Amino acid sequence: MRAYVFTDAALSRHAGRFVWLELNTDVPGNAAFLEKYPVENWPTLFIIDPREEKALVRFAGSATVPQLEKLFEDGERAYRGVAQGPEGLLARGDALYGEGKAAESADVLAQALAQAPADWSRRGRALESLLTAQYGAERYEPCARTALAELPKVPHSASWANATVLGLSCALEVPATVADSQQLTSSLEARAKEALSPDIPMPADDRSGVYDVLVQARVAAKDEAGAKALAGQWLTFLEGEAAKAPTPDARSVFDSHRISAALVLGDLMRVVPAIEQSEKDLPDDYNPPARLASLYRRLGRLDDALAASTRALAKVQGGRRLRVLSERADIYVARGERDAAVRTLEDALAYAKTLSGAQASPRSVAALEKKLADVKSKSKSK
Repeated sequence: MRAYVFTDAALSRHAGRFVWLELNTDVPGNAAFLEKYPVENWPTLFIIDPREEKALVRFAGSATVPQLEKLFEDGERAYRGVAQGPEGLLARGDALYGEGKAAESADVLAQALAQAPADWSRRGRALESLLTAQYGAERYEPCARTALAELPKVPHSASWANATVLGLSCALEVPATVADSQQLTSSLEARAKEALSPDIPMPADDRSGVYDVLVQARVAAKDEAGAKALAGQWLTFLEGEAAKAPTPDARSVFDSHRISAALVLGDLMRVVPAIEQSEKDLPDDYNPPARLASLYRRLGRLDDALAASTRALAKVQGGRRLRVLSERADIYVARGERDAAVRTLEDALAYAKTLSGAQASPRSVAALEKKLADVKSKSKSK
C-alpha cells in the first residue's frame, strides 16, 4: 500500500478528512493498540471514531484507490450516523467486525445484501466484508455458498476478485463429509481463474493472492502437476512485477509470495538471488535475512542459514521475533544440535511472556510449546 497506493496523487484531496496513522504491529510499545483493535492480516485498515475510540470500518488486505475512496465514504457516513437501509446495515456490520464480533457482523452484513437493490454501488464491498466476517467466524460452508450466490450480482472488479479468493478459501475449509464440497470448490475455483483476467484492475499483490489460493486448491486436490504449472505462472508473474518495481522497497513486496511459489514449484534457487538482493538494498529490514534463513535451511546450507537467522534476530521484535526463533530452532535440529534447539525454543517462550496476547497469540505460543515438546522427545529417544 505504501509503495503503490498511498503515493497516488488522487488521494491528496482526502488529506483533510482524516488524521492518518501508520502503525508497526511488531513494536511491543504498540501492544495497547492491538489489544483494542486486533489485527489478523497485514495490512489491515481502520477508520476510527475519535469520540468513542470505536472502529467504524475494518478492512483486511490491500485496496485500490477507488476501494479506498469507498471506505472513506462509508467511514464518514458511519461517523455522521446518517446511513439508513442497506448503507446503515453495512455501517453496523463494519462496526461489529471492527469490535471483533465476526459472527454478529456476518449476520448484519447478510441483511444488508438481502435488502439492497440490484444496482447497489456498495454490493461488491459489502460482499467482501461479509465473506471476511464469515471466514473469521469459521462459517466456511455458508461463506462458500454465499460467494457462489452473490458473485453473479457483482460487476467484475477488484472487489469481485477478492470475493472469489475469499469464497474459494472458505470452500477449501469445508469438510469432505459435506455432500457437495468438491462441487463447491470446483465452482469457486472456476470463478477464481476468471479473476486472473488482465481486464480486472487490482493491485499486483491481490492478483498474486488469486494465484496463491488457486495453487492451494490444486494442492488440496492432490494435483501435483496442476499445482506446479500454476506455481510456474505465478512465479513468472511475480518476477515481471518485481522487475517493474520503482524502488527496492516496492520490489520486496513480492518476496514472500515468490518464495511460496518457488516452494510449490520445487525451485528455491530461482528466488534466492532476489532475496539476497533485498537484504543488500534494505539493510534495516529483518524480513530478507529471516526469509534467507528458511531458504538456506531447505537447501541444506545450514551455516548460511544460521548466520542469516542471527542477522534477522538483530533487527526483529514483537510477535515476528517468535517466528524467527522458531525457524532458528529448525536450523539447529537440521544441524543435529538438539540442545541448542531446545534452548532457542525456551528463549522464544520466555520472550513470548513479555509480550501481550495481541502480539504473542495463544496459537503461536501453543505451536512453540508443541515444537519444544517434540524436540525434547526426539532428544530422549536418541
